[in-house]
Amino acid sequence: MHAATRHLKFAAATLVGAALVGGLPASAAAQGAPSVVRIAVVAWSSGGKTQYAGASALIDANKSLEKALAAHHIKLQWVPVSTAAVGTLVNEGFASGAIDFAGYGDLPAVVANAAGTRTKLIVPGGVGSNTYLVVPENSTAKSIVDLKGKRIALNRGRPWEVSFNKLLAANGLKLSDFRIFNLDPQAGAAAVAAGRVDGFFTLADAWSLTDKHVGKIIWSTKTAPDDWKMRAELWGDAHFVAQHPDITQIVADAYVRAAYWISQPQNRDAFVKILSASGQPESVVRREYEGDRLDWKDQWAPLFTPALSAHYRDVAAYSAQARLASAPVDVNSLLAPQFVANALKSLDLEHYWTSDAPSVAAR
Repeated sequence: MHAATRHLKFAAATLVGAALVGGLPASAAAQGAPSVVRIAVVAWSSGGKTQYAGASALIDANKSLEKALAAHHIKLQWVPVSTAAVGTLVNEGFASGAIDFAGYGDLPAVVANAAGTRTKLIVPGGVGSNTYLVVPENSTAKSIVDLKGKRIALNRGRPWEVSFNKLLAANGLKLSDFRIFNLDPQAGAAAVAAGRVDGFFTLADAWSLTDKHVGKIIWSTKTAPDDWKMRAELWGDAHFVAQHPDITQIVADAYVRAAYWISQPQNRDAFVKILSASGQPESVVRREYEGDRLDWKDQWAPLFTPALSAHYRDVAAYSAQARLASAPVDVNSLLAPQFVANALKSLDLEHYWTSDAPSVAAR
């Protein structure tokens, strides 16, 4: 049995015992409750089985959400989304009414709302993921300033573009100061390994390039304020959330409960193994979470913090600046913190995480 599968079973056994069945009014079905709740999530094939990303993998394994919805005659449907086009596929799903919730990145979520597809941020995905600036191993560059006028591989329109812009702005630079090659992570990695670009801005796959001795990391958000990190959260269709707040609460409870399990230090190794089922070596996954200012528990806090609000204001501003958004976005209208607040209370976790832990860049 694959190691990740064994640990999913372990996580399932742990979480099932703690699962709470969310409550709906007895007349909910009569009031038009849906027959199915559809959640889009990044997925891949592992050993002939569909494997979901992050907290969704735990929720799928423990079946607590599936059981909680079934108690109200509602089915749970996972909608797998390819990593190659997450934002596009999820935004199309929300726009067409094909999905009710999705776990995906910050920039495409803001762009969707600017285009008139209304969604709500239901459960934050922890403090966020790190981004990295990689150069060829033989490069003499020490910082982004040294790469001015050079060739940079950057997958345009993906959430980490916002982090790249923050790095540029902090150094008095702008996108036009570089020759940008719009390459997906796989192509970007190949380009930096072959010396066809002078820099590559990416996610944790940067560690694989250092392991292969073809690239080296010269900067990462590990040294930056938390609102610089790339974020991926649980979003909900605004109409669904308004029409079915009780069902939304059941979904939110499941994701907050999963965050609690992940955040416990004794579960760290098990969760790392689950994440490594994506194809990333376990050593790469471990280094993504090592050396951060926050401890393991606080990295997974699903809280609506000042850092989160600041981050989304920056995302909205950048989407307008880069002409990715067709209209201004009111960040406050995107946030629906009541569901996490209710979940923390019902799960007796109100004092487990501290809301002042994540830091915000000086404005």
